[in-house]
Amino acid sequence: MTLRNIAIIAHVDHGKTTLVDELLKQSGAFRENQATSERMMDSNDIERERGITILAKATSVEWKDMRINIVDTPGHADFGGEVERILSMVDGVVLLVDAAEGPMPQTKFVTSKALALGLRPIVVLNKVDKPAAEPDRALNEVFDLFANLGASDEQLDFPVLYASGINGWADTGLDGPRRDMSALFDLVVSHVPAPAQIAARAQPFRMLATTLSADPYLGRILTGRVESGTLRAGETIKALSRDGARLEQFRVTKVLAFRGLGQQAIDMAEAGDIVTIAGMSKATVADTLCAPEVDTALPAQPIDPPTISVTFGINDSPLAGRDGSKVQSRVIRERLMREAELNVAIKVSDTPGGEAFEVAGRGELQMGVLIENMRREGFELSISRPRVLMRDEGGQRLEPVEEVTIDVDDEYTGTVIEKLTGPRRGDLVEMRPAGAGKTRIIAHVPSRGLIGYHGEFLTDTRGTGVLNRVFHEWAPYKGSIPGRREGVLISMEDGTAVAYALWNLEERGRMFINPQDPVYQGMIIGEHSRDNDLEVNPLKGKKLTNVRASGTDDAVKLTPPVIMSLEQAIAYIDDDELVEVTPKSIRLRKRFLDPHERKRQARASA
Repeated sequence: MTLRNIAIIAHVDHGKTTLVDELLKQSGAFRENQATSERMMDSNDIERERGITILAKATSVEWKDMRINIVDTPGHADFGGEVERILSMVDGVVLLVDAAEGPMPQTKFVTSKALALGLRPIVVLNKVDKPAAEPDRALNEVFDLFANLGASDEQLDFPVLYASGINGWADTGLDGPRRDMSALFDLVVSHVPAPAQIAARAQPFRMLATTLSADPYLGRILTGRVESGTLRAGETIKALSRDGARLEQFRVTKVLAFRGLGQQAIDMAEAGDIVTIAGMSKATVADTLCAPEVDTALPAQPIDPPTISVTFGINDSPLAGRDGSKVQSRVIRERLMREAELNVAIKVSDTPGGEAFEVAGRGELQMGVLIENMRREGFELSISRPRVLMRDEGGQRLEPVEEVTIDVDDEYTGTVIEKLTGPRRGDLVEMRPAGAGKTRIIAHVPSRGLIGYHGEFLTDTRGTGVLNRVFHEWAPYKGSIPGRREGVLISMEDGTAVAYALWNLEERGRMFINPQDPVYQGMIIGEHSRDNDLEVNPLKGKKLTNVRASGTDDAVKLTPPVIMSLEQAIAYIDDDELVEVTPKSIRLRKRFLDPHERKRQARASA
C-alpha cells in the first residue's frame, strides 16, 4: 500500500481536531453503527474540557489504495517542546486557518518550524461558512506570514482549499459542491511526496525517537518514523544518544502501528512507517534506535530550554489533609520525577530543604495542566508564583520575550497599549484595523511582564479582548517590572467565615470566599482596594440584643465573590504568597515563616 505522512497545524480553536474527526469518518475508519464522540483525538479530560491539543498524537486513514498517517500537533506553544521532532516524521503539512481570524501566533510558531524543515504546505481555510468569514483577507495574511518566515518559492506556491470541518466538506473553490472531504484526500495524495525513506529499506534499521509515553502493560514506549531498514518484534536493537554514545541494547517486545484511533501490533515495520516500539528502559526522545551494527546517531533537534520555574511544595496549611490522600513530599517527588521522565520539556530539581521542588517548563499553561492533573489524582500542593528563567551569554543577561497578538475593541486600544509599553516594558510592533470595530495589536513583551496580566487585560477590555502569546526570542534584560498594584485582605482568625463579617468587609475590597468557607490565619480572603495588605476578621458576627430597633435587622446582601481558576490564582499571587491546591479547593495564602525568619524580617523593616 502506498504511504503518505502529513501533520496538521492550527491555532487553538481553529477546528483541527474536528477536521480530523471528519477525515476518520469519511475514510471508513469506523463501522456505520459504531458509536463515536466529538473531538476523538482529544484523548484526556483536560483536552476535552479546554478544547486544546496538549499531547501530540498520530492516527492513520485509508483512502483508495493509499495509507495516510496524520500527526496532530499541539496547538499551544507551551506544549511545543517536541514540535520539531514531530514534524521530522512527516513529508507535508496541512495548515488550517480560521477564515475569520486569519493566522494567529500559535499558527506562526509551528509553521515556522515546518517551513524551516522544507515541508510543502497545503492551506485549508476553515469555517468559511461563518458570517464573519473573510477568506480572501485570511489567504493574503497566510501568504504574508509565509513570506515573513522565509518560505521558498516552492513553498509559497501552495494549494488552497475552502472547508467547513464541522459540516464535513472541503472544496477547491468557495462555490464548490460542499459534499465531502474527497478534495482534501486527493490533494494530500497528489501534493505530498511519498517518504524518501522507502528507498532505504535494504539498509540497517534506524529510527529517531520523537515522542515518549508509558503503557501499563508494555512499559516505556517510543514513537518515531523508521528512517531505514525493517524491524520485527523479537529483534535486538540498541539506543544511541544525540552525541552517539551507546545507552542500552534491548529486545523489541512489540512493534505497533496506528490504525484509526488505535494501535495494532504488526509483523514488520518498514522504512517510511510511523510506528511505536516497546522494550527499552533508558532510551528517550531525540535518541536513535538502530541495528547493533550502526554506530552513527541520526541528527536530532536539541530540546528547547524551559523559560519559567515554579516551586511545588507540601501543603502545610491548617486545612492540610482534609481533601487529598497524597500529601507527603516523597509522594509528590515521585510523581514529579515520573512526569519529567515522560515530558522532556519539564525539568525537576530538589530545593536545599528537601520539602519543595523546582519545576521548570515552557509556560504558565503547561504548569497549570500539570498541577490540575495532580490535584485530580488526589495530591495536595502549595505552589509559588512563576519565576522567569534568565540566561547569560557573553557576559550579558538575557530574558525571554514573547510576541503578543491582541484583538480588542477600538475604544480600549489606548489602555492596552499603555499597559504593555509602559510598566510592562513591551515594544509595539504593529497596530491595524481588524474589522467589525476591532483593532489588532502586536507587541513584543518580556515574559515577566505578562505574568498576571491576563486577568487585568480582561478587566480593562470588559471581557471582550482576545490575547494570544508565543515565545519570540531571548533579549537583553529590560530592568525591573512592578508587580501587582493592589494589596490583599488576610484573615487574622481560624474558623468559618460569617456572612455578616464579609458584608462589612465589602467596602474594603473584593472577596474571594463565600460565607461558611473555612479560613485560617494568613489565608488571603480578598483583594484590598488599596495597595497595602490588611488583616481582617471574617468571623466577626452580629452582636445580638433583646432590643429591637429600626435599621438593626437589615438583610445581608453579599456581592458574589471572585472565584479564580488555577491559572488565574497562580498568576495573581505575589512573591511572598502561595496557592494552596487540593482536589476540592484552590486557596491563596501568605507564606508561613518560622519564628527566626519572622524576627529577621522585622529587624530588616525596622
